Amino acid sequence: MSADNFGDMSMRELFALEVDTQVQVLTDALLALEANPLAADQLDACMRAAHSLKGAARIVNLEVAVRVAHQMEDCFVSAQRGSLRLQHRQIDWLLRGVDLLKRIAHTPEQQQPGWTGATAQAQEIDDYLQALAQAVSLAQPADDIVTATPLPAPSAAIEERMLRLSADNLNQLLGLASESLVASRWVQPFSDAMHRLKKMQGETARQLERLDQLVAAGAASEQLRAAVDDAKSQHATARELLGGRLNDLDEFTQRSNSLSQRLYDEALSGRMRPFGDGVAAFPRMVRDLAKSLDKRIRLVITGQSVAVDRDILEKLDAPLTHLLRNALDHGIESEPERRAAGKPDQAEIRLEASHAAGMLQVAVCDDGRGIATERLREKIIERQLTNCDTAEKMSDAELLEFVFLPGFTLRDTVSELSGRGVGLDIVQHMVKQVRGSIRIESQPGIGTCFRLQLPLTMSVVRALVVEIGGEAYAFPLARLVRVVKLARSDIELLEGHQHFALDGQQVGLVAAHQVLQTGTPEFGDELMVVVVGDPAHPYGLAVDRLLCEQELVVQLLDARLGKVKDIAAGALMENGTPVLIVDVDDMIRSVDKLVAAGSLLQATPDAARTQIHNRKRVLVVDDSLTVRELERKLLGNRGYQVEVAIDGMDGWNAVRTGHFDLVITDVDMPRMDGIELVGHIKQSAQFKSLPVMIVSYKDREDDRRRGLDAGADYYLTKGSFHDQRLLEAVADLIGEATP
Repeated sequence: MSADNFGDMSMRELFALEVDTQVQVLTDALLALEANPLAADQLDACMRAAHSLKGAARIVNLEVAVRVAHQMEDCFVSAQRGSLRLQHRQIDWLLRGVDLLKRIAHTPEQQQPGWTGATAQAQEIDDYLQALAQAVSLAQPADDIVTATPLPAPSAAIEERMLRLSADNLNQLLGLASESLVASRWVQPFSDAMHRLKKMQGETARQLERLDQLVAAGAASEQLRAAVDDAKSQHATARELLGGRLNDLDEFTQRSNSLSQRLYDEALSGRMRPFGDGVAAFPRMVRDLAKSLDKRIRLVITGQSVAVDRDILEKLDAPLTHLLRNALDHGIESEPERRAAGKPDQAEIRLEASHAAGMLQVAVCDDGRGIATERLREKIIERQLTNCDTAEKMSDAELLEFVFLPGFTLRDTVSELSGRGVGLDIVQHMVKQVRGSIRIESQPGIGTCFRLQLPLTMSVVRALVVEIGGEAYAFPLARLVRVVKLARSDIELLEGHQHFALDGQQVGLVAAHQVLQTGTPEFGDELMVVVVGDPAHPYGLAVDRLLCEQELVVQLLDARLGKVKDIAAGALMENGTPVLIVDVDDMIRSVDKLVAAGSLLQATPDAARTQIHNRKRVLVVDDSLTVRELERKLLGNRGYQVEVAIDGMDGWNAVRTGHFDLVITDVDMPRMDGIELVGHIKQSAQFKSLPVMIVSYKDREDDRRRGLDAGADYYLTKGSFHDQRLLEAVADLIGEATP
């Protein structure tokens, strides 16, 4: 960091900054020494760090920090001389000293006198120093120390200068670099036009040549001959000048594009940090938690130099912490269990990072007991998340998806580390938040691996750009399930909504125009459909056309706009055209609201035009798909506009959020039965005038009286009515379909 950037920092703040740096050096070296107490290079690193901290503490007059650092330095000197070997007990106390130094450094300056004046705090330092001295006295001497070549001091010539730069400054720099990249490409159309002009000059030259031939044949006067010669001369001069300038323009265009691309790449790299920066604290955490669980576990981190967007790296901290704690507590067996399974006493957890297919791949894998899928299946049935038949048919991959549900856990007891079913829910929430994905691989007795796939940066998104209502919108590729082209014959009508088949699954079809409120779509014989959302519950959004796939620099919208519905951010395309980046999760919520309110129009134009608001609307509430579809088709063919609900609760929500002329309901339904639904409607001042018809298999007089007493206007039994009778009853209550 440049000295010019420290001018506004106090000496105490500078000391805290140095402590943060040296503490990480000490932690890494001490963990390495725990694995290999004879590593001389690690002892040298500890010695240098402790000595530097002692000197820095003396400069800022922190005597307590001087004492702690000095005592630690004495331990390292003894280890270097071979008079003691650092073992687990000594490493424990040295790590506590590291924590103590950090706490001293970050104690607010106005409280610092308390470290020397307050008896309790002073006693804490004395107790620590005595405990450390006792731990050292119990240590065994080191018979042999492996010598290592001292690490060379960093050369001033190659020392990397660091400057402080705020996140806002960096984002603005990246935004300007993006605009520069776009602006550099505006020259290209001008260059193309100049080349076309040069081509036209060739045509002019040929015409002049033909005219010259006529003059040579004596078909023109001497004056015309002179004029033609003059025109040819001027044309040749202009052509030479234009050719030279075009060459200059082409070179400028290449240099400008190259420079802008380099500026953009450099600005983007400024947002990136090594993966190792974000996981530096994990080895210490794993070591301490493993010790508390009486387990021997080694954490292996690979890919520490992999570049990751700083925002994503910060967001990864909590999810990776939860995954590691789960592996420690759930995944890794006790030492006796591992011996019985023929495994080494020391378990291994691997934390891996890499780049693949333009994405960041992060894996947390252990060699523990794995996830028992049969136990998982039993737990899913026990919690009534699905029935026995469905659970038995599920594959292992489908079963493993349940572990991400909020509150789901395989543990019967709650420990300090896990057992509440919160951790994996947090992991999945973060992954979705950054437009990534996660999957689990587990083999009983072999181990478990969580694989996260995340974008490399939050500042740049690879997106599919489409046109909706004459405007450009971008869908992040990470949130797309599929892009398909549908013929009208591929679209089916089910319960009043349009669907199409995709890989054996029925996918709801929605016009993106309605969600984004961009007017009425005008589709041709084929529809371009973008499938988004959860693969288990996707929606197909019909768009006007696909434009391109492009990498976009994310530009945050003005904060004064607040949260723009269905939109996450903006960007500029390569030709300078502004494009809005879709918030896919928000858009799916908007579609769900339209469905719940019964306001979702059909996507194809013919169906959309038939849904006129002056048609009478009927809500059919029944938990039987067959009955719902029968009544919907029957009433729809008669000209009524029909919406459906799957039970009383769904029906009551539809009544409150939509407008209906009649409600037809069954009686026996889950969550809320038909009698309750009638009661809610008739007791509401807003809806009490809404006609309600009960259609039920219950045909006893008591059942009929109970329904009419609740407020129903008509009671019809399913076992006795014919199609015409239902239509006549509807007409009696609200009249024919059209006024």
